[in-house]
Amino acid sequence: MSKILNKSSFVDFEEFINWYPENSEYHYELHNGVVTQMPKHRGKHSQIAGFAIAELSIEIRRLGLPYFIPRECLIKTDNLSGYEPDVIVINREFLENEPRWEKESTLINGQSIKLVVEVVSSNWSDDYALKLDAYETMGIEEYWIVDYLGLGGKKFIGYPKEPTFTVYTLKNNEYKPNQFKGNQLIKSSIFSELELTAVQIFKGF
Repeated sequence: MSKILNKSSFVDFEEFINWYPENSEYHYELHNGVVTQMPKHRGKHSQIAGFAIAELSIEIRRLGLPYFIPRECLIKTDNLSGYEPDVIVINREFLENEPRWEKESTLINGQSIKLVVEVVSSNWSDDYALKLDAYETMGIEEYWIVDYLGLGGKKFIGYPKEPTFTVYTLKNNEYKPNQFKGNQLIKSSIFSELELTAVQIFKGF
């Protein structure tokens, strides 16, 4: 491990981005000043993220939208936090206002980001609490949580727990959740013509 991971004191985003190793086996995020090692996505997690990227890319091209999905991207939410979403849809018309984009593939303005997608794994609380609050505060228009194993807490997905797809839409600076399960058709304000059911996304095909 790098020495920065063993430091007892917090690190800020500048220290984190300067340290971030290239060609690493792992991804890293900064959670409230703590560098957190994130395993690379494998198996079903990777399949679902890839499926979402493919379907959204088709929709972007079909509608001629000024959006794109980068291979890698960090979101700096504040001076002590930075996240790397599973999928992020960027509005290229606002990239001129992103001073860190060209050199660091880092975004700092919520208006540049149309949609963030997180596929839930064992650290589900990060997606439902930590990142939810951060993305809401930044003013990111829409946030999807793909909980294909039904891992989230009962207060987030209900009980009995089951696979749940949650769309958080920003209204009056607050996220309003809308949940979908089974064969229910996903409803998105960003991609209003998208015709995918929750179970299609959970299967990843």
